[in-house]
Amino acid sequence: MLEYQNLFTRVQVRTLPEAGIEIDESTGTRFGTGTFSYLAGKFGDAQVGPIYLGWAGVLSLIFGFMAFEIIGFNMWASVGWDPVEFVRQLPWLALEPPPPQFGLRVPPLAQGGWYLMAGFFLTLSILLWWVRVYRRARALNMGTHLPWAFASAIFLYTTFFFQPLFVGSWSEMVPFGLFPHLDWTAAFSIRYGNLYYNPFHALSIAFLYGSAVLFAMHAATILAVARLGGEREIEQITDRGTAAERSMLFWRWTMGFNATMESIHRWAWWFAVLTTFTGGIGILLTGTVVDNWYLWGVKHGLVAPYPANNALTEEQQQLLRGRYQGTAPDTFPSYVAPQPAMMLDTTALMAPADSVTADSTRVDSTTARKTP
Repeated sequence: MLEYQNLFTRVQVRTLPEAGIEIDESTGTRFGTGTFSYLAGKFGDAQVGPIYLGWAGVLSLIFGFMAFEIIGFNMWASVGWDPVEFVRQLPWLALEPPPPQFGLRVPPLAQGGWYLMAGFFLTLSILLWWVRVYRRARALNMGTHLPWAFASAIFLYTTFFFQPLFVGSWSEMVPFGLFPHLDWTAAFSIRYGNLYYNPFHALSIAFLYGSAVLFAMHAATILAVARLGGEREIEQITDRGTAAERSMLFWRWTMGFNATMESIHRWAWWFAVLTTFTGGIGILLTGTVVDNWYLWGVKHGLVAPYPANNALTEEQQQLLRGRYQGTAPDTFPSYVAPQPAMMLDTTALMAPADSVTADSTRVDSTTARKTP
């Protein structure tokens, strides 16, 4: 029973490493013969390797390394090549995009050129890795669910390139850096009227939370019936056994409806894919179709507008009594529209002090309040 109540795998199998099925090695070969790792066995299968890269995998690693080096060396240069400061300030260091004055022109290396170069190599690396994932799935006669789920995440990544392209400025792009990219997120949201009012952002968050809930429900259910063979899900799909029966019965009893051993994976796949896909749509609409999401929300009844003032009637003021800590105040907060600044007579200010009478410097407070 303990084996199924622990975070880590309690039982590890040791045998000869499995090389896998025969593959067409005309475009690459597998590296290594495989070995075993006790630490890896704590989290999953203890066998490590052999690994297949192919031409797409090799090129992906090369371009990814080039992007990593450009970003790293620029960060290091920003602290005067001091290794101690580089390590100490690493979370705050960044490779920034070109400033706004360059628009979509190619800037000098020191003013965003390195950023565009690193972004190009990083994007190329990610796309080549997708090609590798797709080709491996086809070579193993698998479905292509994994590469297309990966493509949804890549779509969200590329929207941060296309959105600046559509609005006409590289400066809108995300900086490379830990805290700087978080600062960019906050500034981007504020600049376009709060992304929380973006309906596609809301859908993305809903699918994100839904993915977490589905993942937790599914994982807990399979672990609960693992001692009955529930982790062998393919067998339970094709030849439903007691593990599948009990897990489905549990959910039917608790919420009146249950997924099947196969449909839960389709639900989880779609929720995960739609998290990034709807988020990417929201980014593409920001600054291109909608330049202020708050005002868009007000126009379409999604959010109430800010009140012009908060002056309250006598009845409304009475409703506020009892909501204050301590003794109720004698007056209530109200908003008074600011009056235009009173224009000063510059000729009077320039006159000598002895030429200005005492009466000319007096301003009646009542008159000042009535000044439009």
